[in-house]
Amino acid sequence: MSVPVALGELRAALAERPSSAYLLSVSDDGRPHAVHVGLAWDGDRLAAEVGRRTAANAATRPAVSLVFPLRTPDDYSLIVDGTASPADGSGGADSRRILIAPTKAVLHRAAAAPDPSSACGSDCVPLVEPSPRPRG
Repeated sequence: MSVPVALGELRAALAERPSSAYLLSVSDDGRPHAVHVGLAWDGDRLAAEVGRRTAANAATRPAVSLVFPLRTPDDYSLIVDGTASPADGSGGADSRRILIAPTKAVLHRAAAAPDPSSACGSDCVPLVEPSPRPRG
């Protein structure tokens, strides 16, 4: 089931969770890089202090994801995809504070598929509709 939710509802969903998450970026060799970061709103973007490797990954490959873990066994994980940029606007990997503009968010939990032969084996609820991809 999919239920689109506006950015204001993403704020509410984040307010119900701890102010930290796992930040996933992609390294030069295509491997995922996961770190735990504290987060705070900075306007309509989420701000995070990151290390050198995460800053470099985000500078060259700005598509990132945030994963907020379960709070209870029957809870949903909150997964937020976004576009990262250096907070100082330099575009360089030396900036250790990044801003993440959310582009898509879902609440996700494993659930038994209604049809065991179906490829769908989860129970997801979108919070922010995906942004159209830029053409060019």
